Amino acid sequence: MKLKVLPILIALLTSGTLLFGGWFMYRSYAMENPLADLVKKNAGVEQVDATFSNKQVVVSLKLSQDANLRQIYQSIKTDGASLVGGREIQINVQSQSSAAIDDWWSNALFGVAQAMDTKKYGDIPELLNKQAKSVPSLQAMTEMDEVNVYIRLTDGQNSKYIILPRVPASMGVWPNE
Repeated sequence: MKLKVLPILIALLTSGTLLFGGWFMYRSYAMENPLADLVKKNAGVEQVDATFSNKQVVVSLKLSQDANLRQIYQSIKTDGASLVGGREIQINVQSQSSAAIDDWWSNALFGVAQAMDTKKYGDIPELLNKQAKSVPSLQAMTEMDEVNVYIRLTDGQNSKYIILPRVPASMGVWPNE
């Protein structure tokens, strides 16, 4: 029995296109677009792009200055739970920062990192507000939930959003300690 190569190749190409195309359309229309629509309902969200992988969901956001990042994260976690499943949620925020905000944040970062490492999260708002006095137009807003610390720095039309994960510190040097 002699097999014809051309019909076999056409069948393989067609079935592969249908399978991968169907998977892409399912992921796009049944998962990514509904999650993006859910996130867009939050105040201050200008643009959303959601990307799903096996282990995580990456949500890229463009926010206005009045956006509440903690509320957006909670919305994704609770309202989007059926879409997200057990995946880790990672949020990337496209900020319209300025050089002044970036310089100010680099100066404040040491104290914030120390507060995060020692788990003295209550010191972060005090530290940021104390240091914000050096730039009169800068406002620092902080919020926290059980997973992250959210910081929003605004200076006129410019803003910077920072998400700091509350990852527990590892104990000891050896893995069995």
